[in-house]
Amino acid sequence: MIDTQLQELNDRFSEVSSNLLECMACLNPCNSFSAFDKNKLCEFAGYYPSDFDGNDFVMLEYQLDTYIAEVQLDPDFLNLQGIADLAKRMVEKKKHIVYPLVYLLVKLALTLPVATASVERAFSAMKYIKTDLRNRIGDEWLNDCLVPYIEKDVFDSIDNEAIMIEFQKVNPRRMIL
Repeated sequence: MIDTQLQELNDRFSEVSSNLLECMACLNPCNSFSAFDKNKLCEFAGYYPSDFDGNDFVMLEYQLDTYIAEVQLDPDFLNLQGIADLAKRMVEKKKHIVYPLVYLLVKLALTLPVATASVERAFSAMKYIKTDLRNRIGDEWLNDCLVPYIEKDVFDSIDNEAIMIEFQKVNPRRMIL
């Protein structure tokens, strides 16, 4: 049973995804940062070359060394429950200014799950929009169809009458909508 579940997890998550999760876990503040691993965090930064250049990697290593030594001794960082709490506490204690590259790693770790879920949600929506009947739909038209479907909550808050008035203003119509 365990082997079956392990196989399903391996099928679901690629090696890169699993490695990203392992790297993100190194930021976890639970148990006095027991999962902290400087090498994994530097590897995590390597997945974001547009945010970290060559000089930043050297600075990141120094910041990680001093950061972990400081926060493990600071009682304000002892009982944090997750990375979100860590980000809040870093801002409260002005550590985001002292350790900007470490704080950037924390922000990237917090935004990664949201970005991944948004992409997966968009692809799930595409299955409903792009059916066999609409298989030859162009990219622009597909995008125009997907936005209202994905952002249902935003479009539900807009009055249909307002949409019809704006549509009527775009081009003159033979009849009023």
